[in-house]
This record gives sequence, structure tokens and C-alpha cells, in this order.
Amino acid sequence: MNATDVKELADGIRRDVGRAIVGQDDAVELMLIALLASGHILLEGPPGTAKTFLAQCFARVLGLDFGRIQFTPDLMPGDILGSNLFNFQTSQFTLTRGPVFCELLLADEINRTPPKTQAALLEAMQERAVTIDGETHKLPDHFMVIATQNPIEQQGVYPLPEAQLDRFLFKHRVAYPSAGEEAKIVASHGARFGAPRPEEWGIEPNVPPRRVAEAVAFVAQIPMVEEVVNYVVGLVRATREAPDLEAGASPRAAAMLAGAARARAALDGRDYVLPDDVKALALPVLRHRVILSAASEIEGRPVEGVINRLIEETGAPR
Repeated sequence: MNATDVKELADGIRRDVGRAIVGQDDAVELMLIALLASGHILLEGPPGTAKTFLAQCFARVLGLDFGRIQFTPDLMPGDILGSNLFNFQTSQFTLTRGPVFCELLLADEINRTPPKTQAALLEAMQERAVTIDGETHKLPDHFMVIATQNPIEQQGVYPLPEAQLDRFLFKHRVAYPSAGEEAKIVASHGARFGAPRPEEWGIEPNVPPRRVAEAVAFVAQIPMVEEVVNYVVGLVRATREAPDLEAGASPRAAAMLAGAARARAALDGRDYVLPDDVKALALPVLRHRVILSAASEIEGRPVEGVINRLIEETGAPR
């Protein structure tokens, strides 16, 4: 597989998802990058903006084994991972697998459950494995989490722990559609009742798993010149020195930003990374990995504004 093949593969996925999803081009692009970079994505937005349906359509096109967890305040870690149950017929414990045992997991409204339960996903997201009663069970190599959350200002939500946030490659804010997009949504979806299903819009599995694996392998070997590497490091280190931020991004953030930039290059049909790839992805990679200073919080400065300023001030190679 080469860069042109990756671009054609991604164009087909975009086209198929677009049969049911109006707008959301930025979200689909970041989901594709996360897929090719073996990362996870957190979608934040108000209810009713098709976050869940988007994840379902994405999984359907790729033909992935899809799992869904509706996070609630009373959800327990065992409800996610599963547990060993005693079988009286065999006098042995048998593993009952939880919904995390899949290829693409939708963690719906992840911030409606307490941090203890949220933390059950840490090992799964980082190591593609889960440990139950001291025994480790492997997940698929390209296991991916698409999590949704409501804005923290809403009632009944818990902030995600920093360690949990750091496992997400991207955090993307899903905005309300434009007036034109909303008119198309009403025209195409307004006559349907109940939860929509991707197959109702003709979305069928259309991507062989082998093709995705080949695309991921191609992205991993795309070279990155020293100047672009230094640019990635400079951006991340700038977050640790910014007076508007109490805490900056970790080295993991730099590695993830580099991997995402490689994936973006491939989606554009290139086998080399440009500084523009890094610049375009710096905000969704960094926005959830930094903490505003107390002064910035009091003055109401948005974290996006701080990061965008750092991007402007950090010189990009030519």
C-alpha cells in the first residue's frame, strides 16, 4: 500500500459515512487519523449532535466488531471489563467478557460515571489489554475507543481524570450545525422516528480488515525529518513554559502528535510530513492535556486561545 491507496481508502470511508451524516467533516477527519495512528478520540458536544450515530456509521463502514457502553453514575468496572463467574456444572470460574472486548468501543457519555469506573479503560486504551482477577486478556491490535461526553457545565457529569484524558489522541468539540446543514438534517432525518440505524442509509461494511491493517502499517513507516521533529517538540515544550498554563503536555503528547501528523500526510496522499500537518493537529492533540493557570481561569481565557497563541509563536520550519 502507498499514500495514494490510503487516500483512496479514506475517501471511500468519508463518502459512505456522508450518506447518513450531514456535516461533521472535521470529526470524520480526526476519526480517520486516529484509526490510522492507532489512537482514540473524545468527542465533546451537547446532546443531539449525532456523536453516537457518527461512531456507529464509522464502525459500520469499516466492518468492525462494535461495542457500546452507556456510562451511568451506577456503572461499575466489572460492567465494562467483565468478570469471572463460578460455573457450578464444571466447578470452575468462567470469564464473562464485558463490552470492552471488541474492535471499536463507543464509550457513550463517558463523563457521567465516577472516576473509578472511568479508570477501568486505562489499560485497555494504553496496552490493548485488560486484567481481570490477575489474568491479562489481549484486545485486538487496532482496538479503538470513540468516547462522547457532554460539556462539563451540564448537570450530572464528572471531569475525566488527567491520566484518562492523556490516553486520547484527540479531543474534538462537536459544534451545532450551520443553518444549511441543519435544514438538510431535518429534510433527511425528520420523517424517521426512534434511534437511527446506519443500514437504513445504505451503509454497509465496505473496507476489508486487511486494508486497514496495511494502511496503519504504511503510516507507521512514514519518515519525519529532523526539522519537523524539532517543531513537534518545540510546540509541546512551549505548553510547559507558558505562564497561562499551570501544567503542560507530556512527552506522550509529542509522540502522539507526530504519529497523527504522519496519518494526516497519508490521508492527503503524501509519504512525507509537512509542518502544516503538525500545526493543523496541535489543537485537538493538546487542548485536553494542559491545565489553565488560576489567573487564566479567573479571567475566563479559553484553553483553545492559549494553545493557538503558542502555535503562532512557535516558529515552524520552512
